[in-house]
Amino acid sequence: MSFGEAIVSVFSKYAEFSGRARRSEYWYFVLFQILLSAALTLAAYMVPALAILGFIASLVLFIPSLAVEVRRLHDIGKSGWYVLIRLVPLVGIVLLLIWLCSEGDPDNNQFGPSPK
Repeated sequence: MSFGEAIVSVFSKYAEFSGRARRSEYWYFVLFQILLSAALTLAAYMVPALAILGFIASLVLFIPSLAVEVRRLHDIGKSGWYVLIRLVPLVGIVLLLIWLCSEGDPDNNQFGPSPK
């Protein structure tokens, strides 16, 4: 999946927490969020009145980023509730990062068919 396809896919499934998402879809969306945040931070630094755009962007991106993270966990056979493991200091974030980087199940699992 290409960068553009991943962004379109995530926004087309804006609040869909069921199904599965491949690594490329998740990580391209993370890259999109980082680039957008950097651009908006730079714009706010140049024109302080634009600082509100960063806040608006974070509100708009919160649900789709959570949804794609849950679908990514589904792809490796984990429940979406495992996103809450990040509340465990240090260990939770490291474990979640390892899971998000893991290759997904190549076959169907309890969360649906393997994404293309």
